[in-house]
Amino acid sequence: MGRNIVGIVLTCALAWGQAPVPSAQSPSEPGQSAPIRVEVNEVIVPVTVTDDKGRFVSNLDKPDFKVFEDGKEQNIKFFTRERNQPVVVGFILDMSNAIRLHWEKYKEASLELVWNLLPGDKRFSGFLVTSSTEAEIAVKTSNDSEKIVEKIRKLKPGGGSALNDAIYLACTRTDLVKGEPIEPRRVLIVIGDGNDNSSKHTLDQVIEIAQRSLVTVYAVSTSAFGFQSVGAANLERLASETGGRVEYPLEGVYKDVE
Repeated sequence: MGRNIVGIVLTCALAWGQAPVPSAQSPSEPGQSAPIRVEVNEVIVPVTVTDDKGRFVSNLDKPDFKVFEDGKEQNIKFFTRERNQPVVVGFILDMSNAIRLHWEKYKEASLELVWNLLPGDKRFSGFLVTSSTEAEIAVKTSNDSEKIVEKIRKLKPGGGSALNDAIYLACTRTDLVKGEPIEPRRVLIVIGDGNDNSSKHTLDQVIEIAQRSLVTVYAVSTSAFGFQSVGAANLERLASETGGRVEYPLEGVYKDVE
């Protein structure tokens, strides 16, 4: 989940015809069929591929993919796998009471992620959203990692968790970089346990807005791998339904995150 993230996100576009819709134009002669209008939509589909051991695969090409809708194969019109594609990374930090015990460790891990993903290259931008009893945009979109670092160092955990609202904010209320969401790509990194007890938005709603906004969600879970909870299931859904994945720090935080 480091800077090579741009090399593991595949993007393809597809188009399909909707059900034929009669035109408003009337037939010119009795018995003549009315003209048929067919609408064509283009849909961008970000794809993340891993092998059977969970390792990222980044060397696939257009012939390696097939896209189906309602059992019918769709025509892939455009395909790209850019290694140096610009990326906007949103960091979402769980600042609820649940993280208080291990906050210092996760704070340091968060800082390392910010430094790695925002190395001072103008292609990489980032912002910070905090999730406590309310969600808040703590740092607006910037190329300067130190703005986010300084804010994280001052944060103090406490309160509830509004993770869904934080993701909604990240998808809808942050400053956009020219070309989003196609160029650059949008990525969210959630650091927390996935629990939510304060949001106005539901998990289904934020997954839908993330998909519509072409946002890929990755998560650094503060729970141990295999620990079953509603929060863990939430993170898995967010990641799997947007093309991302969940990392479990208690199994070795830097093995895959870096």
